[in-house]
Amino acid sequence: MSVLLLQGRPEDEAAEEEYRAILSRGGLTEAQVRRVRLERDDPPPLEGARAVILGGGPACVSDPPDTVPAAEARIAARSAAVVAEAAARDLPFLGLCYGIGALAAHLGARVDKSAGAEPISAAPLTVTEDGRADPILAGVPDSFTGLTAHKEAVQELPAGAVHLVRGDTCPFHMIRHGRHVYATQFHPEADGASFALRIRVYADRGYFAPAEAAQLIDRIGAVKTPHAGRILRNFIERYVRPAR
Repeated sequence: MSVLLLQGRPEDEAAEEEYRAILSRGGLTEAQVRRVRLERDDPPPLEGARAVILGGGPACVSDPPDTVPAAEARIAARSAAVVAEAAARDLPFLGLCYGIGALAAHLGARVDKSAGAEPISAAPLTVTEDGRADPILAGVPDSFTGLTAHKEAVQELPAGAVHLVRGDTCPFHMIRHGRHVYATQFHPEADGASFALRIRVYADRGYFAPAEAAQLIDRIGAVKTPHAGRILRNFIERYVRPAR
C-alpha cells in the first residue's frame, strides 16, 4: 500500500467522485491506494502506508458529536485518532478541507463558525513567504484559485504550525505541522466538475439554498484549478514516488 485514503463522505456518489479525483490528480492507480470509508470501518495501522490522505466531507469539527448523525460522529472520532497519530509521529499526511479543522483542533487552535466560512466558490488564494519555500508548493504561483465550501474555519494559527496559503475571507487555507503533516481548507483534488457533482449531492446540507443549485453549477462547473491540483501531485511525488 502506497497511499492510505481515509474518506469522510457517507454518501456513495460523493465518496466515489472524491476517490476518482484523488487518483486522477495525484497520478495514482487503484493498486497504489487503500481506500477506507470511515463511517464504516476503522483505519488500518498508519505505518503500512507511505502517505495518508484524509478527505473532506459534510461534517464540521466544531459540531458536538451528539448533534450529528451517527455516521458523522464515527467519522469525527476516527479522523481525530488518525490526525493525532500522524502529528505525533510526523507522518506524511495531507488533510483536505475537514482535515485542516481536525489538525488545528488537535493542536489546540480554535475552529468554529464565528468567521472565515466560505460558500461554494472559486476563491483567490495567496502563497505566503513560508509557502514559497515549501516543496509541496513548488511550481505553484504566488496567486492561484482553489475551490472552497466550508461552514467553519480555523480561527488562529496553531502553535508550532507554519502558515503556507492564505485567502481573503479565510486566512488559513494551508498549514504544515512538523516537517510532513499538511492540511488545506481548499480542495486540491477538485475542479469545477467535481464541485458540480457535490453541489447536487449536498444540496440539503446548508451550504446554499437548494433552489440555487443549478445557478451554482453553471457558475462553478467549468472552473479549472490546475495550480491547486499541483499541490496534491507534489505531495504524491514527494512521499509516494520520490526521485530515485
